[in-house]
Amino acid sequence: MNYTVFIPTAGIGSRLADETRNINKSLVSANNKPIISHQISSFPSDTNFVIALGYKGNLVKEFLNLTYPKYKFSFVNVHPYEGEGSGLGFTLISCKKYLMRPFIFISCDTLVTKKIPPPDYDWIFYSNVKNISEYRSLDVKKGIVTNIFEKGRSDKKLKAYTGLAGIYSYDKFWSEMSNGKKKAIEQGESYALRKMLDNQIKAIHSPWFDSGNKDSLQILRKKFRSKDSPNILPKENEAIWFVGNNAIKFSIDKNFIKERVQRSKKIQDFVPKIISHTPNMYKYNKVDGDVLSKVISVPLFLKLLKTSENFWKIKKLNKAKKIAFKKECLFFYKNKTIDRINQFYLKFKTKDKNEIINGKKVPTLELLINKIDWDDISNGIPSRFHGDYHFENILWNNKDKLFTFLDWRQNFSGNLNYGDLYYDLAKLMHGLIVSHDAVNKNQFIIDWSKKEIKYSIYRKKVLKDCELYFTKWITLNNYSLKKVNIICALIFLNIASLHHLPYSLFLYALGKDMLHSELN
Repeated sequence: MNYTVFIPTAGIGSRLADETRNINKSLVSANNKPIISHQISSFPSDTNFVIALGYKGNLVKEFLNLTYPKYKFSFVNVHPYEGEGSGLGFTLISCKKYLMRPFIFISCDTLVTKKIPPPDYDWIFYSNVKNISEYRSLDVKKGIVTNIFEKGRSDKKLKAYTGLAGIYSYDKFWSEMSNGKKKAIEQGESYALRKMLDNQIKAIHSPWFDSGNKDSLQILRKKFRSKDSPNILPKENEAIWFVGNNAIKFSIDKNFIKERVQRSKKIQDFVPKIISHTPNMYKYNKVDGDVLSKVISVPLFLKLLKTSENFWKIKKLNKAKKIAFKKECLFFYKNKTIDRINQFYLKFKTKDKNEIINGKKVPTLELLINKIDWDDISNGIPSRFHGDYHFENILWNNKDKLFTFLDWRQNFSGNLNYGDLYYDLAKLMHGLIVSHDAVNKNQFIIDWSKKEIKYSIYRKKVLKDCELYFTKWITLNNYSLKKVNIICALIFLNIASLHHLPYSLFLYALGKDMLHSELN
């Protein structure tokens, strides 16, 4: 049957708060894949999709065109998509000319597990929920929808409307939307469907997952998470998605993406080849192999260090460039750290002070930072660098005996050609101390009170063993272990403001405690 699937993504997703500060709610992730991708995979690849765009609509369009270049999308910009005159009904009417045939309406925050049939008859999906008053509801009798109610009903016999409907009688639907005027604009598709009940709309039951609010989104994420999913910690301003055989990197910073693409050519023998890119995203083929964190052993770690020696190709600089590079290192380690620490204080409404951390008296961070020998720290080793060098960003292909590096940094203090080798050493150390697996499993403790801060984290024995060998390797290769550990502490302090509570507090406490220990 020739039909269209309509997905309205124009709304601002206000119920998701921080989740949609930088992206459209249809791009919120579940199992490292945007919700809209889960929806698209429910339909044949030759389906005609109509996508209503509004809030962060450019990102939705970029993602779909980049990820599904052979699919048929019709994009409609909706104005206004918020405020007076806006509403789901207005979004629908804005797309009317593309929907003058049988179509499926699916809210961009709806996922169902039952197979979605074509709209060769009128149907509505429903589900059983505990708090029916939070959703539009249906009265279902003998498999037929007999009434549709707006939110607020508390009758336990009612069923939740999932935001998924097949509309075969499209002429009747559009006639009712036109007649409904302001009420139809406010209520959306449910207004016309209510007026179509004489058509004997079939009710179809399915388990339903709603990504439209924070609590139900967490339930959805747990349900859809697969055992072999990589441990990627969420960030507000960027994401990495895996769709089919492709990986898609997203950032709100267009320059970030531009420089990532440029740097990929400089380290091309060690990273995947970028296939295509847009202002906010780039795409590459997924690489065969296991994330190193899942297969790590001491022998494999030593093999990584051997590969790393080849990767960290030292760059010879003239006198002028040496002076410039030292300034870049100073800015990167000192100025950037101070800015990030201030972000932390602002974000979490706290301030720098003397504290007791794990039973030790620790002075203010300002005092500790002033004690650092910045001349030594900024005296870096210019080399080819990764910039986020830890086990979650390294793949091991056991068949080909090959490492592949992922998610490389876009620059080092603005420099695309080389960075400080010590930064990669410190990044590797930070991953041995704090693993993403332990964070995702909440295997860390942070007890932050006015009197004392206590923290701890579970560490696998193999990571402790690798750290032991790493410290020996650092010394044998004439690098400064103290310098590596100080930069590692600065890394923890840097990333504290970028993550979620309570992990952010843990990172701050760990970074401050580690810096204090190294300086003493």
